[in-house]
Amino acid sequence: MRPETKTDVNVNAHTKAEARLPVEEAGWQFDNSYVRLPEPFYVRIAPVPVRAPCLAILNHALAKSMGLNFDTLSDENVAQLFSGNVLPQTADPIAQAYAGHQFGGFTMLGDGRAILIGEHLTQAGSRLDVQLKGSGQTPFSRRGDGRAALGPMLREYIISEAMHALGIPSTRSLAVVTTGETVLRETPLPGAVLTRVAASHIRVGTFEYAARLNDGAYVKTLADYTIQRHYPDLFETANPYLALLRRVIDRQASLVAQWLLVGFIHGVMNTDNMAISGETIDYGPCAFMDEYDPYTVFSSIDYQGRYGYHNQSRAAQWNLARFAETLLPLLDPVQEKALVLAEETVHAFPGIFQQYWLTGMRRKLGLLTEEAEDVELIEALLMCLHEHHADYTNTFRMLTADPLPDDTLFQDSAFAAWHAQWQARLARQPESKAAAYRLMRASNPAILPRNHCVEAALTAASERGDYKEFRRLLGAVADPYIDKPEYREFCTPPSAAERVQQTFCGT
Repeated sequence: MRPETKTDVNVNAHTKAEARLPVEEAGWQFDNSYVRLPEPFYVRIAPVPVRAPCLAILNHALAKSMGLNFDTLSDENVAQLFSGNVLPQTADPIAQAYAGHQFGGFTMLGDGRAILIGEHLTQAGSRLDVQLKGSGQTPFSRRGDGRAALGPMLREYIISEAMHALGIPSTRSLAVVTTGETVLRETPLPGAVLTRVAASHIRVGTFEYAARLNDGAYVKTLADYTIQRHYPDLFETANPYLALLRRVIDRQASLVAQWLLVGFIHGVMNTDNMAISGETIDYGPCAFMDEYDPYTVFSSIDYQGRYGYHNQSRAAQWNLARFAETLLPLLDPVQEKALVLAEETVHAFPGIFQQYWLTGMRRKLGLLTEEAEDVELIEALLMCLHEHHADYTNTFRMLTADPLPDDTLFQDSAFAAWHAQWQARLARQPESKAAAYRLMRASNPAILPRNHCVEAALTAASERGDYKEFRRLLGAVADPYIDKPEYREFCTPPSAAERVQQTFCGT
């Protein structure tokens, strides 16, 4: 099942990327553990050099947290580094193999336009994958060009950084470099390379790939590696592999609940885009909802709404069932017992997810205690929002205002009845209303990267080389829970003409 290394990829074109930068110049500390796995899990291959790399943006805060310092390097040298034209001395570039159920259909996949240059060890002891996305063809590219366009790479940069600022587990973006080359999609577009930082790139799809290698030892090897890398405490349990399944289910239940609480819609929740670490990965056709509608779908390739807002938790459980299937031989030597363990564990997901979601919604409404009727109170508000096409983000933020703003929703008799019920609920808490409102302001973002603002910033950068709006939006979402008058335009819902109906993956 391993791809042949002899492909139509221009191998000679990769040799230039073997040029190296002294590791001391930036502080890289690579220790590449993934290459100690059996060879079917990866292919060693260098990035394909680009013609004229130019630094578009560098995440100085992330670099500092990683113990990296690029102050001694010129922008030109930094661009050479993050384009893949030159590599740190201890880099060991590979393309990872994995599989995935994409919109329900199984496919053998792999890094078709990404190169993992290594695992960087931070001074705090964290191990972080450093990956170049858009770095050229690999043996997994199939018919793809292995490149990326500037707009989608900037989209991933700004939304992944916004997610981090919101406190939601996410891969991060370290840099975007333009390539001086054109990529052909529907139209010619400027090319770019994104540097993505992740706890790892081990996916549900990686386990699916291992399970298809027709050797049970591969799944065990991958599971042991995953536990050692992410959850070493599980080795102390009676059944580490069952504990791994439970831990991943818990992480994903928490993650998806956090997405829904801020109105985020992933767009392509395929099994190859579900990270075992519990981080949000792959910011293709994703978006944040403006007006509340549980049936919202943005992805241009999600024709049936499989990954729409209302389906995200169900899609996550479906993916986790595929993960459980790969672990069956490890859960118990008796197949019937393994199936029972897997089913019981996966069937627990809805209850775990519901508890995370309910806890988060209580915080959004300033509820510091628990009452049985809270679910009804929450659902009644969401119904009001849906009926009035109310802005999801702004409504929760405005609930702390006294008096309430002159808004159509707030003039509705059904909302007035709900508001009275909510105020009575707050009054039954031992904590003050002021304490409840403080909790709400800390739980409801004031600023998100709204679709129309993102598209405007990306258009200016891609079509005119103007990054002012992009940097301004990036600055706004860096402190999402703080009201800042200078960023007020980013809090305004889109007009009918500005509304973004679809988002695109960029491949």
